[in-house]
Amino acid sequence: MITREEIANVLDQPVYDGDGNKIGDAKHVFFDDMTGRPEWVSVKTGMFGSTESFVPIRDAALVQDHLEVPYGKDQVKGAPSVDVDAGGHLSETEEHRLYDYYGINWDSVLSEAERTDDDRFAAGPGTAGAAGAAGAAGAAGLAGTRGEAGGKDLRGTAGAGGTAGTAGGMTGRQDAMEREAMRGDQAMTRSEEQMHIGVERHESGRARLRKYVVTEEVQQTVPVTHEEVRVVREPITDANRDEALAGPEISEAEHEVTLHAERPVVETETVPVERVRMTTEELTENETVRGQVRKERIEAETESFTEDEMRQGDKRRGRE
Repeated sequence: MITREEIANVLDQPVYDGDGNKIGDAKHVFFDDMTGRPEWVSVKTGMFGSTESFVPIRDAALVQDHLEVPYGKDQVKGAPSVDVDAGGHLSETEEHRLYDYYGINWDSVLSEAERTDDDRFAAGPGTAGAAGAAGAAGAAGLAGTRGEAGGKDLRGTAGAGGTAGTAGGMTGRQDAMEREAMRGDQAMTRSEEQMHIGVERHESGRARLRKYVVTEEVQQTVPVTHEEVRVVREPITDANRDEALAGPEISEAEHEVTLHAERPVVETETVPVERVRMTTEELTENETVRGQVRKERIEAETESFTEDEMRQGDKRRGRE
């Protein structure tokens, strides 16, 4: 169990689960209103610590330079989101929901708180008051709703027993001297949230090359030749008389001639014509990201007294 004295060593330190996996960084510690002991730690998880999850700290241990909790990383990151009001208070309803999520019996928590409260009463005057009484400055406000250790108001806030109470611890970056200075010079620390924007790479689609075969008609004109019979008649001349009289005078005869013709012949061959491949290129475009950040404002209030009120005050001081 983490003690109040160890809170400064917990804040802003890494938080690991029992298997040695880092969950995130501890940001705030919340105290029990009745026992005054640290009860919850909020852990910043996700990219740039964009998510804050609540983890029970009752069974946690401070190991060297980090906090170790008996819950798995996925369980912590999946814890229900709860609302913490502007004063750093965790309501009873939200706390009950967290206890159910982590399997902690709510009745046993109340019984333990009541026993601790009875012990404080038995200790006599000078001890911390019961739940609902206003806490003293620097006493982490052991009253009202469960409160946050993280630079909030040092004064305890009065509240009903078993509900809220401001635990006004300082952050790990402020030591005891700074706490004394705040009580002495009546100064307040103003804080604000800052938004950090990052990018993450994810799969947006896929592209592929697919080769398939299509058949198309190709038309081309080619010249072809063929032979035809043409009868040529020549008169008898001195030049061909001998050939003309070489045969019988009168007879029957045949002379055959073979005719030729050309026709188109089609054949195909496969030849490479081009190579096709895919590459990727990165294009940068601007996107506007909107978010909400909280800021604290400090205003000064002045109370004016009438002359009668000032005279009455002077008379009272004279009697003292």
